Amino acid sequence: MTPIQSYNALLAQKVIKEFKSRNIEGFYFETKEEALKKVIEIVPENSTVSWGGSVTLHEIGLLDALKNGRYNVLDASDRSKGGAEMDRIAHQAFSSDYYFLSSNAISATGELVNIDGIGNRVAALIYGPKNVIVIAGINKVEQNLEMAINRAKTRAASLGVLSYTKNEISSFEELLNKAQGTGSQLVITMMSVFKERIKVILVGESLGY
Repeated sequence: MTPIQSYNALLAQKVIKEFKSRNIEGFYFETKEEALKKVIEIVPENSTVSWGGSVTLHEIGLLDALKNGRYNVLDASDRSKGGAEMDRIAHQAFSSDYYFLSSNAISATGELVNIDGIGNRVAALIYGPKNVIVIAGINKVEQNLEMAINRAKTRAASLGVLSYTKNEISSFEELLNKAQGTGSQLVITMMSVFKERIKVILVGESLGY
């Protein structure tokens, strides 16, 4: 095991311990392939599944696995369905058996930090779906809550803007201003009221924004 692998494993061990004190169940895998395998083990066939926008979910191959598997899929991101149908599915997702998302940042003390525009992703994290599975690369972990909030508001929100904007942004200050304007919902999850409703799978790779 390399020094980086050892560092990641020890950091994940600490975060998972903090999760447990907050009624959140945590797992750690070195690779995205192992993480995907664990998700498939957790979710029973014929479950109703949905997800919030996430680069990480694409990167580990989860969305393809769900769409090609034996699940009842609620995909609110399919633009071919039109805005009204996408909105209907997004609301229907609140009653799903399993809801997937990543986290914009995670503190080493066990808090999840997420920033959102419309808010459907963070709303599902808070209430609705019976089970929520958060998948995040170890790069999302910051040493304390203040640093995690800063990560979500600057790096994660800015990269989100750059992934959607069609206009050239001329300065970093302009980018940060746009990021603050689009990230209207900042949610800090400090505890899961229902024990282990929220599961967090940490991956020892750099994933997502």
